[in-house]
Amino acid sequence: MSNDKNSPAPVLTSNFLRAIVESDLAAGTHVREGMPSVITRFPPEPNGYLHIGHAKSICLNFGLARDYQGRCNLRFDDTNPAKEEQEYVDTIIDSVKWLGFDYDYPAADGGVEHHLHYASDYFDQLYAMAEYLIEKGYAYVDSQSADDMAANRGNFNTPGKNSPFRDRPAAESLQIFRDMKAGKYADGEHILRAKTSEDAMSSPNMNLRDPAIYRIRHAHHVRTGDAWCIYPMYDYTHPISDALENITHSICTLEFQDHRPFYDWLLATLSEGGFFKLPVPRQYEFSRLNLTYVVTSKRKLRQLVEEKIVDGWDDPRMPTIVGLRRRGYTPEAIKLFCERIGVTKADGWIDMSTLEGCIREDLDPKAPRATAVLRPLKLIIDNYPEGLTEECTSPVHPHHPEMGVRTFPITRELWIEEEDFMEVPSKGYFRYYPPIDDKPGSRVRLRHGYVTECTGYDKDENGKVVAVHVNYFPDSKSGTPGSDNYKVKGNIHWVSAATALEAEVRLYDRLFTDANPDAGGKDFLALLNPNAKEVVTAYLEPGMSAAQPDQRFQFERHGYFVADRVDSTPGKPVFNRIVTLKDSWVAK
Repeated sequence: MSNDKNSPAPVLTSNFLRAIVESDLAAGTHVREGMPSVITRFPPEPNGYLHIGHAKSICLNFGLARDYQGRCNLRFDDTNPAKEEQEYVDTIIDSVKWLGFDYDYPAADGGVEHHLHYASDYFDQLYAMAEYLIEKGYAYVDSQSADDMAANRGNFNTPGKNSPFRDRPAAESLQIFRDMKAGKYADGEHILRAKTSEDAMSSPNMNLRDPAIYRIRHAHHVRTGDAWCIYPMYDYTHPISDALENITHSICTLEFQDHRPFYDWLLATLSEGGFFKLPVPRQYEFSRLNLTYVVTSKRKLRQLVEEKIVDGWDDPRMPTIVGLRRRGYTPEAIKLFCERIGVTKADGWIDMSTLEGCIREDLDPKAPRATAVLRPLKLIIDNYPEGLTEECTSPVHPHHPEMGVRTFPITRELWIEEEDFMEVPSKGYFRYYPPIDDKPGSRVRLRHGYVTECTGYDKDENGKVVAVHVNYFPDSKSGTPGSDNYKVKGNIHWVSAATALEAEVRLYDRLFTDANPDAGGKDFLALLNPNAKEVVTAYLEPGMSAAQPDQRFQFERHGYFVADRVDSTPGKPVFNRIVTLKDSWVAK
């Protein structure tokens, strides 16, 4: 039943969840005819875009199923029609597949089993089980106002009080519940609550204090339309959906740990009623991903989008999977990151540098190199013949000669970086500076080209340097006999002004200046990084006009860049900086 699309597996790293799975496999805990012994699920609510924290859960659930020859279902917990949209369903499916996982598995008859599910598929069964709970005295219709119900629930220090409707006869609750389904009541007029024990309202676990399991909501559902006006709550739907799908290991984050007693009670109670065979699914919790310099609250991410602080859900500054993808992150880098941070039950913070290190590690051996001048300054080789063009060559990748070479022309006028010239050089500065007193200007090698000597510079009316003048040594071209006779410390990159590709380059950085913008009651909007996006007009070696959307490069000296998958057009790519070559935040 394994899915080859979800392979190959990495070298297995032990963690407590793998230990649980391996113990269950050894004991035959979930041996059932015609089904794998490991069935997991990834169960997002379709009310937003997935973020890097969801990527950890995707890799964990699909990865466990892959590594133990099981399967993983993708299930949408679509029980809140007021907040759910088809757009979110589509992007979640796309994100899962982009990460390299699939929910289609080979069937025994040679066909394909599709394991894309929706909680709304089970609305009839969920309703039938609710009626059973009412009939057996395990649930009742509460008619308190929302304020009274909240007040009577108590808090962590105060026991709750029984609802005055808690002992409502089962027949009466059942009739009201059916009338709720028939649309006879307004939103909030009644609610169905579970009754896990006689003294449940005094439980120290707030989640056991007669939890709501159905509410009235007159809202159009994306999949079921107007067929329903009552919808099951998440804590009720989730365990039942797991059981209906024969999930073996229901893995969720630590905030659901206090929900597990209700999960277990509900499935045990419904099993007694004959709805499920033993063993039923078990829930296990792991620590969620807390990543520095980001917010992952759906509400706050939506605020960033709706207030146009960012350019959409796929803005490359966003921690959403679509944002990371557009930024230029690869599935391999994200999966490496998820594997590297591990799986534990202890909450902690992962520094953004870990994620950035994974994309550098992934791209370094495979990204073609290219030359780009991001902050251009004109360089004029005064003694280079007018109209002459010579080809220079460089490896596509310095460590992979099989990737070939790239060629680019050198001409009389070039573009260099502004920082490669100083009127008055600082100590240890080995790039261009002019003659000073009786000393000649600096000698610098144009990488893959000639050695040059600075002779002067031009300024505009505002005193800004607009051109640097040099002379070249004709016998110093890299790779030619005698070129090694020139010993210079400065070596800079450049592009021909005559043939360079002019391109928009977006220099992205971290969205926040604070490592924990979402902690301690901070105003996260006050912590936005004003330098998180800078757009420059850059000049690139001419071959970069052929760059395809999503193609990644290392712009030598500057970092890793990707041709934007949305805004690039044939012959006119737009580039996003994925990450710098080194961690520029290490001292911040």
